[in-house]
Amino acid sequence: MSEHNVDQYRITDEPYYMPVTNEVELYEAAYDARMPIMLKGPTGCGKSRFVEHMAYKLGKPLITVACNEDMTASDLVGRFLLDANGTRWQDGPLTIAARIGAICYLDEVVEARQDTTVVIHPLTDHRRVLPLEKKGELVEAHPDFQIVISYNPGYQNLMKDLKQSTKQRFGALDFDYPDAEVEATIVAHETGVDKETADKLVQIAQRARNLKGHGLDEGISTRLLVYAGQLIAKGVEPNAACSMTLVRPITDDPDMRDTLDAAVNTFF
Repeated sequence: MSEHNVDQYRITDEPYYMPVTNEVELYEAAYDARMPIMLKGPTGCGKSRFVEHMAYKLGKPLITVACNEDMTASDLVGRFLLDANGTRWQDGPLTIAARIGAICYLDEVVEARQDTTVVIHPLTDHRRVLPLEKKGELVEAHPDFQIVISYNPGYQNLMKDLKQSTKQRFGALDFDYPDAEVEATIVAHETGVDKETADKLVQIAQRARNLKGHGLDEGISTRLLVYAGQLIAKGVEPNAACSMTLVRPITDDPDMRDTLDAAVNTFF
């Protein structure tokens, strides 16, 4: 029983992803075992792109949920809605994924409330079921279903960590910003800027990442480097492009902005 259209969740064009170590092989083996997977790493380092790439490579539909602190269990599982004919049940994204055999990707899962993360537990052990308590239905997960979560360990405070009872249900892959050569190749590919410009952007990012914990909460992400490259490729003057994408978004501190602006001026 599934009235959901699987094709709308399929990825038709291959998402560009450049492997850093053996994460592709490890993920494929984990998917073969239908092991729940946790991707750990800083924001904007390629976790979401990796999941899209793997869903495409494996030919599986992908349902992504951007988690937030207001997200309730009903947002994930489903709820009754009122319409002209009375009430009808609407599946949530997790339920749809379990029914159709999609990979369900819960992005930044630690942002969700703890009572929300508990609903994924029965899907992450040998049972592979999802109880729809309001509806009185037990959904048995499709054989192809897999759950993937992402998590930024450096960013979480103690109030916002995953419970051990949740963490111990997942295999984990560590992600970080790629090394300079790989990252420059990614930036050049994604933006169309020349390799020399991409190299300079990566060097600026590396200087900023060295300041993490010394005035910066997070370093400059690969995603922001792509934004900078996109502006430069559109003809924006490099210093202005870097100021807008690499400096202003990550800090409001005037001294730190001066430090980062100086790094930009070194290379451009």
